[in-house]
Amino acid sequence: MNALHPSRLGALALAAALAGCASAPTFHYTAPSQPEAASGYTEKPGWTTAKFAVAAANPLATDAGYQVLKAGGSAVDAAIAVQMVLTLVEPQSSGIGGGAFLLHASGGKVEAYDGRETAPAAADEKLFLDASSKPLAFHDGVVGGRSVGVPGTVRMLEMAHRQHGKLPWAALFQPAIQLAEGGFKVSPRLHTLVKGDAHLKKDPVAAAYFYKPDGNAHDVGSHLRNPELAAVLRRIAAEGSKALHEGEIAQAIVDKVQKHPTNPGKLSLADLAGYQPKKREALCVDYRARAQDYRLCGFPPPSSGAIAVGQILGILNHTNAASLPLQDGLPTADWLHLYTEASRLAFADRALYVADPDFVQPPGGSWMSLLDPAYLASRAQLIGAQSMKVAQPGKPAGTQTSLAPMPDQPEYGTSHISIVDGHGNALAMTTTIEDAFGARQMVKGFLLNNELTDFSFAPADAQGASIANRVQPGKRPRSSMAPTLVLDKASGQVLMSGGSPGGALIIHYTAKTLYGTLQWGLSPQQAINLPNFGSLNGPSLLEEKRFPPATVEQLRMRGAEVREMNMTSGLQALQRGQAQGRPAWLGGADPRREGVVMGD
Repeated sequence: MNALHPSRLGALALAAALAGCASAPTFHYTAPSQPEAASGYTEKPGWTTAKFAVAAANPLATDAGYQVLKAGGSAVDAAIAVQMVLTLVEPQSSGIGGGAFLLHASGGKVEAYDGRETAPAAADEKLFLDASSKPLAFHDGVVGGRSVGVPGTVRMLEMAHRQHGKLPWAALFQPAIQLAEGGFKVSPRLHTLVKGDAHLKKDPVAAAYFYKPDGNAHDVGSHLRNPELAAVLRRIAAEGSKALHEGEIAQAIVDKVQKHPTNPGKLSLADLAGYQPKKREALCVDYRARAQDYRLCGFPPPSSGAIAVGQILGILNHTNAASLPLQDGLPTADWLHLYTEASRLAFADRALYVADPDFVQPPGGSWMSLLDPAYLASRAQLIGAQSMKVAQPGKPAGTQTSLAPMPDQPEYGTSHISIVDGHGNALAMTTTIEDAFGARQMVKGFLLNNELTDFSFAPADAQGASIANRVQPGKRPRSSMAPTLVLDKASGQVLMSGGSPGGALIIHYTAKTLYGTLQWGLSPQQAINLPNFGSLNGPSLLEEKRFPPATVEQLRMRGAEVREMNMTSGLQALQRGQAQGRPAWLGGADPRREGVVMGD
């Protein structure tokens, strides 16, 4: 069955492997035509495929993954091709200069590959303090070399490919190399973000690439080539991650960071050479919806995503939320009250407890203490008729802590990829350079991350109690990324892959999509289309112009401070379902961004 997307975006690769043939599949990439994707809010049709599917944030990236799957590649193979193209066409969100979390499922087994950036060995908890020991303003910390962590995406993908790849590593770089050399059309979203960024021009290399000689952003649809990136990708294709982490490219990264004229950083050649991805145990919880039992699997700390999503959904299951259906296709004020209160409780725990597990002990000796049904039931009892406005952290059984909660800080950036292949594998990968365009430092055709600003700028509170997510050498900063796989509890079969960009709001975008599909019975596209909402343990946040005034007023009558705002999620999701009486994958991509789904 063909995908319902109106265009294949070009010629397809041929699958060369025959059944029973001992040789590996071969892959020949064909650059597609490049239609101009829309920006703003553009309705997406939803997609249906029979065998495999890939959902990513840009049509060129999706197409690269599709061609890899068509050629017999695995989900991990396709993710590598997608990520390399995203480095080129969506440089503001992710790339080889950043980090990623990858969840992989095969045969009922879920694995978590941690490619999160690390703090340099020379960094300490004073990294983001000024001369008077006060935290820097956020973008004073971001822009320059100070915020750059050791990138981990390429080395993590290399680890995953060794275990789950079917096509040769080098072949997976061909789409991005070909597009970088031949050029790609600037999308509306890239144009808009380049035009509106206040800091990108401060780097002469980035200014020369992203802007025309007159200083204006390249026009939508204009042809942009990146031969420097193509050369770097050729090196990585031939030599592996060593090409990025050692030698000439590594030296260029270190020089860029350490020699920044106003805001130098601590990154060293030894930091780059010594980076190691980690394989962690996926964080999976039981979840019941509409008389069906699921396993929700997400990423453990240093991500806070899976814990917070699991807490929100778990707390809601101890309320009457499930008895509150959508009205006129929208969540009701009664349901939103329960959701935002559950969110406040989850974010209070997140601020106190969650950080890199190699540096911080989990409460009660296990991160699962925060997801224990009895604990969540006790937290749910704190929800009353009126908003608590700001929740306090809880104390799971056996918890002893002298830590202080982390103050609220901005979080940005990121891209999400969901893939199911024809071999029975599925993955969810969320990938980032943090803020839009990262540290605004461009090296050899790619941008460096500002991931260290995901640490708390303040290392302690006013009383001197340490903050769990403070800067420490070699530490991974806390993340909100929430790549999620949903499994049938009884069989272990993967039923869904999903996730989103969006900083701390990733947690709410992902929870919304899970609740919409599993509790309200929506298709992935319908769930993604729902208006966004949430709370970071402060105001109730609603996507602007998407809720009736009566809903907003009812929340205010319950004591909530309501802020209507732009909430630009970038959700991708694939869900096992039915089409024309046959098993199928149902795909959805966020109408707020440029992503599409492709598959057969």
